[in-house]
Parts: sequence; C-alpha cells; structure tokens
Amino acid sequence: MLSNLGCGLLAGGGMQHGQVIGATDRLGGAPIARPVHFGEVLATLYHQLGPDPNAIALHDLAGRPQDLVDQHQPMRELI
Repeated sequence: MLSNLGCGLLAGGGMQHGQVIGATDRLGGAPIARPVHFGEVLATLYHQLGPDPNAIALHDLAGRPQDLVDQHQPMRELI
C-alpha cells in the first residue's frame, strides 16, 4: 500500500489535481482513512493512457497469463 511508503505524487495526464486522498495516523505510519493499494495507482495510470488494465494480461515465461493490476480499479478521485 502507498501508505506504507509514505506518500505518492501524481501529476498531469488529465487527472484531477489539488487533493489529498486518504489519511494516516499522526506519525504517518499507518493509514486511518482510504488506504491506497499500489495496484490502484497503476490502474489509474493505465486508464489515463487508454487501455483497460483489467482486460489485458501478459504471459510469463511459463506461458501463464498475468494480470497487469490484479483486478484493482482506477482511483475515481483522480479521473
């Protein structure tokens, strides 16, 4: 989750800007509201670029399909 990394910044690409999503405890160590999974960030980026991230699968070296974002949805607050 992004909250474990501290924070993340997304800019440009037609996204809604000037907002904070979620909240952490007073030390910034644990999410207390709207934790964000990194898959949501990736799904948002793919969504803004055009392809549906939940409809695309890449094949690993063994030929098994691997989802791009493990069925996460784009962050509606940003799109």
